[in-house]
Amino acid sequence: MTTEVGKTALITGATSGIGKELATLFAKDGYNLILVARQEDKLQEVAEQFRQQYGTSNITVVESDLSKSESPQQVYDEVKRQGLTVNVLVNNAGIGEHGKFATETDLQKELGIIQLNIASVVQLTKLFTKEMVERNEGKILMLGSIASVLPNPLMAVYGATKSFIYSFSEALRNELKDTNVTVTVLMPGATDTDFFNKAGAMNTKAQEQARSTNPADVAKTGYEALMAGKDKVVHGLMNKVQVAGGYVLPDQVVTSNVRKLMEDKDSPQKQEDEKTSALALGIGIASVVVAGIVIASMYRNASPYDRLRYRYKAKKALGSIKNVAASVGDSVNGAYHNAKADVEQALA
Repeated sequence: MTTEVGKTALITGATSGIGKELATLFAKDGYNLILVARQEDKLQEVAEQFRQQYGTSNITVVESDLSKSESPQQVYDEVKRQGLTVNVLVNNAGIGEHGKFATETDLQKELGIIQLNIASVVQLTKLFTKEMVERNEGKILMLGSIASVLPNPLMAVYGATKSFIYSFSEALRNELKDTNVTVTVLMPGATDTDFFNKAGAMNTKAQEQARSTNPADVAKTGYEALMAGKDKVVHGLMNKVQVAGGYVLPDQVVTSNVRKLMEDKDSPQKQEDEKTSALALGIGIASVVVAGIVIASMYRNASPYDRLRYRYKAKKALGSIKNVAASVGDSVNGAYHNAKADVEQALA
């Protein structure tokens, strides 16, 4: 156990799912806790659990509905009123809404999602990061998603909010590069929490897949990345495959594949869709291999400046295919190693 006596972590959405599991890890490592969620009784229940199991004595609970515009300032004011210093900010709270944006989903709920997933994150980050910079010390964990880089049909607003989190975090991390304040984005896929129930997406293929992903494992991945000061981490090998594919496949193919996960799991097109997805992934892998070889061939007759650019692009292409190859089998690994040999020979 890494004892962090005297340091305080503030976690939003701390009473269930990934948020509770993250709070558990902070409790195990000796952090003081500020737990934020909507229900006072559940907050007190979690706080008592931590006191009993981990001996965490300094726990502050703040009942707050962060889907309301005034809530972030109220949370900050309560923290200041109690004279607490936040060393780690975990922006975990978030919700989604399932259905077609134009005809099925509720606008007011979606505006609440934007407030919770974006506006509250920005406000809390603004308030606490300013103090972190003044102290030249602090850590921020953002709960992103693989939806941060993969458009999310049938959860269009939710996916867009996670894209915002990714872009905002990358920009903020760059602005803070000369300080000792770090920003980390945790990017899980479908996880076995109450998210799909609250979003009205219980009969989707994604929800079915979520049963195999334990929120405690996701939290551990994010916690370790946060403590190591990493900029982002994707949890799970197959999620890494999806993200890598998202960078090389045509946008329409990526979006179509994600939609299949958000559709009814009893769809008669399920097997055909799975074949289509596998084919699309194979095409994406092949495209990266070809890209690496093409870049290498151009390298030979390039100027010194262009050679530097081509070396960078070739290594990036090989990096993408390596990440995919690590997860999808021997045939893909063979394609990767063959392409790698061709590219490295050309660049030698």
